[in-house]
Amino acid sequence: MRRIPHGLYASLFGVVHLILTTNVLLVIGCLPLVLLLITTDPARSWPLLAAALPLCAPAVRGAFAVFGEHGRGGTRVVRTFWAAWRQGWGRTLALAAGATAVAAIALVDVRFLSTSQIGVVVVPLLLIVVLLVVGTAPVVLVALIEAPGAALLRTLRISLILAARRWHLTLVSLLVLAFQAYLFTLSPALALGVSAAPALYLVWADARYTLLPALPADQPVAA
Repeated sequence: MRRIPHGLYASLFGVVHLILTTNVLLVIGCLPLVLLLITTDPARSWPLLAAALPLCAPAVRGAFAVFGEHGRGGTRVVRTFWAAWRQGWGRTLALAAGATAVAAIALVDVRFLSTSQIGVVVVPLLLIVVLLVVGTAPVVLVALIEAPGAALLRTLRISLILAARRWHLTLVSLLVLAFQAYLFTLSPALALGVSAAPALYLVWADARYTLLPALPADQPVAA
């Protein structure tokens, strides 16, 4: 009988540690939004949810930094997470607030225009705007981590262009996020305690590969 290599156990333990620790850190970083989702009716409290949503962006940035560090062989989950959270807090929060405002205004317009004659033309365009905002946001976060010194407007422009050009990867990320949101409605404990980190890892990997044409040639490809 062949013995299982000790390195395999170490690798499995490392992955489990990465997932569970990142999930806990995400819950802590997104605590205001999590509490609102659990204690209120989203249909009525959506303005509060929209206000709390940008607070999660630095935590997502921290998770993305952890995944990048893990891909380079690093094992410091907590330190990497909070370092990324602290370093990019202001910039990330401002970008997330702007993206949330654009998406919220577009969705409100969709609701009011859906029954009007002009809505036949305007509503699909507004929905495309929402999808572009949500699909581009992870790409921007990864870009800010990979190239922290890049000009903000240039980063936004390149991220938007690449997210639209590599729409199939953006679509996968949107489906992953939609499934994660659906899973949260079924079982918040499962969504927060188990699947949050793996879902965000898929989104990070898609965003990382989307950005590949704009990254230096010596950058490793996301696994």
